[in-house]
Amino acid sequence: MFEQIKHNMETIAGVAIYPILSLLIFFFFFVGLGIWVFSYKKEKIEELSQMPLNDK
Repeated sequence: MFEQIKHNMETIAGVAIYPILSLLIFFFFFVGLGIWVFSYKKEKIEELSQMPLNDK
């Protein structure tokens, strides 16, 4: 079954760009997420970490 799918995908012109695009999308997403996480303010992280412990 995989052979049929592989053959069909090889006959599509320009199909090699899709794996590259998906890799770039995921790469930039995780790099952006990492930048966002490491640039988050420590005070805000402390405040959010104490929220479940508060009785409000």
